[in-house]
Amino acid sequence: MILIKYGELNTKKDNIKYFIKSLTRNIKEKLKDYNIIITSNRAHTYIDYNDNEEEIINILKTIPGIHSFTIATKCKTDIDDIKNKTKEIVQNINFKTFKIDTKRSYKEFEYNTPQINNILGGVVLKSKDNINVNVHNPELTITVEVRQDNTYIYYKEEKGLGGFPQGVGGKSLVMISGGIDSPVAAFQAIKKGIKIECIYFEALPHTSLSARQKVIDLVKKLEVYTTYPIKIHIINFTKIQEDIYKNCDKEYTITIMRRIMYEIAEQLSKKIKATSIINGESIGQVASQTQESIRTINEVTNFPILRPCIFMDKLDIIKISKEIDTYNISILPYEDCCTIFVPTHPVIKPTIKKAKEEQSKLNYDIKEIIDNRLIIKTNKKEYSQLL
Repeated sequence: MILIKYGELNTKKDNIKYFIKSLTRNIKEKLKDYNIIITSNRAHTYIDYNDNEEEIINILKTIPGIHSFTIATKCKTDIDDIKNKTKEIVQNINFKTFKIDTKRSYKEFEYNTPQINNILGGVVLKSKDNINVNVHNPELTITVEVRQDNTYIYYKEEKGLGGFPQGVGGKSLVMISGGIDSPVAAFQAIKKGIKIECIYFEALPHTSLSARQKVIDLVKKLEVYTTYPIKIHIINFTKIQEDIYKNCDKEYTITIMRRIMYEIAEQLSKKIKATSIINGESIGQVASQTQESIRTINEVTNFPILRPCIFMDKLDIIKISKEIDTYNISILPYEDCCTIFVPTHPVIKPTIKKAKEEQSKLNYDIKEIIDNRLIIKTNKKEYSQLL
């Protein structure tokens, strides 16, 4: 069987039942094609299975809310059965030093923790030649959890994603581009239990359908960590971007573009009942991500803007993008609308007053823009126009 540990979920106290119920539901959904039995309590979730161990393990590594898990052997809470199972387990493991780590939640058991450690240590020493006990730095730690119903024995722990189960963190709209940062920001949100939809701004024919496909492929990578298809709301930004370039101060084109994107994202968030907007901004990385730029751009909305990457080093962002397999897609050479019409010297300390003056030169209808968006679900063979 597999024994799942909760980690950060244990901090939830009175709400832990809700979090565990959500996690169990997500595990069942992700493993619905496998012959398993799932049981949960406040300490652990247990998965009984007959086969497909490697596949199940790989799937569990993609489920938010799991701190760690281990392959465990279940036996009766009986000292003879525990001894026999421990002896069986160590037969196929190569090690020179070991220790027994007993966790005895069932206090009425006839042996206390030090006694169980000593008894099982003796069993292991007798079962193999040339091994020794090392309680400080062992090659092998055998953990024995003694509970009233059953006892669980395990020795190897796999790391999970951590965070919170999908759905417990509400819903957010992710401003996704074809770059490295925004998919990482989306992944960080998913890890914290936030359900996401994405908004992508394109400016055909200045951008290409290959750039759109790049974003779709990035979202497919993110869906590995969800139990639902992620909607992509594609906004036709061509006319607005052309008007900005023709009518506004060139140094302010990026600032105005981002302000309008935020206005659109806010209205779409309200329409889809999202409670925040997420983006991949990282402080100082480009001209629009200085503190002054962020303040001036953010001025158009009172909606919560979450920036998971804001203080992250670029190399750390790249590292995560490689771990979630989005990096090689992100570096494909297809421009999105944030990389076209870029001025030679974009303003790095824009003022709200000047931004408002420049933006007032434009005429656009946000409702019309949102109504004419294209909605894509990546699990559909055909893209559909939904108004």
